[in-house]
Amino acid sequence: MSRSERAFWVVAPGAGEVRPADVAEPGPDEVRVRTIRSGVSRGTETLVFRGAVPESQHTAMRAPFQEGDFPGPVKYGYLNVGVVAEGPAELRGRTVFCLYPHQTGYVVPATAVVPVPDDVPPARAVLAGTVETAVNALWDAAPLVGDRVTVVGGGMVGCGVARLLARFPGVAVELVDVDPARAATAAALEVDFAHPEDAATDRDLVFHASAAEAGLRRSLELLRPEGTVIELSWYGDREVSVPLGAGFHSGRLNIRASQVGMVAPARRSSRSYADRLALALELLRDPAFDALVSGQHPFERLPEVLSALASGSLAGLCHVITYGE
Repeated sequence: MSRSERAFWVVAPGAGEVRPADVAEPGPDEVRVRTIRSGVSRGTETLVFRGAVPESQHTAMRAPFQEGDFPGPVKYGYLNVGVVAEGPAELRGRTVFCLYPHQTGYVVPATAVVPVPDDVPPARAVLAGTVETAVNALWDAAPLVGDRVTVVGGGMVGCGVARLLARFPGVAVELVDVDPARAATAAALEVDFAHPEDAATDRDLVFHASAAEAGLRRSLELLRPEGTVIELSWYGDREVSVPLGAGFHSGRLNIRASQVGMVAPARRSSRSYADRLALALELLRDPAFDALVSGQHPFERLPEVLSALASGSLAGLCHVITYGE
C-alpha cells in the first residue's frame, strides 16, 4: 500500500517541477508526516537549482533524504516542518522538524524527526537548519566575553550567527553587507550594521558568509593581528582568490572552515546531530528570528520561486513554502 504525494524536483539546471510521489505506509519504527511548511535554503538550493555543485562534491552535498543525483533530476531540500499523522504515540499529532526535501507528505524513521517547541511557530521553525549551522559555527569559533566580532554577509546563515552572538555578554557585533536593506534586519537582530567600506576594523573574530571573493578579502582586512576568519560560505564550482601576502603572514591571521556536515570538534564527543538540532529549535523561541522570514509562497509556485531566487529577481532571506492545511 502507498499514498500519493507531490514533491519538488530540479529536473535540469535552471528548471524545476512538481512531480507525483508514492509514499509507503509507515512501519513500526517510522512516522508519516504531513508537511505544513518548508523553507528554501537560498544559498545552497540556488546552487543546486543552477546545477553548480562541483562533481567532486556530489557525495558531500547529498541531503539526508535526497533522491536522484546532481545536477539532476534531483529531489533536494532540508528545511521541513510538518505534523506527525501516524507513528509512536509520543509523536502522533506533534509538530516536528525534519531534514527532508519539499514534499507534501513523507515517511521517515521516527528518529529522523525532532519535536518543535509549542511556542515556536512553523514558519520560524523552518529556520532550524540555519540556526543549527550557526550553532556549529559558534562551537568552532568559541567567542569570548568582550570580543569584537563582525559577520560579513547578511544572508540566512550570517543573520543567524549575528543573532546568536548578540546574546553573548559584552560582545560587540557588527553585520556587514553591500545591501543597505540589511540595516533593518540588523536592527531587528539587535546588532550594528555597516557597508563593507565602513566596517569596523581590529576585530577578534570575523564570520564570513557572503559566498563572495570580495567578502572574504574584506573579512581578512577587518581582523586584528592573530585574529580568525570563520569561513561559512559555500562557493560551489567557483574558484576564489585571496591575498595571502601583505599582512596575512606578518599578522599571523587565520582562516578556518566551518561546515554543518559534522559536529564541531569542540563538542563532537559530547553532542550528537540530534542534540545540536534540538538546541537550534530551542533557540528559535526567540521571536527576533522572524526577521529572517521574507515571504511565504504556496507549494505549487515553488518552481518559479526557485527560478526567481536563482536569477536574483526575488530578494529577501528565507522564503517559506506553504502547504494546504
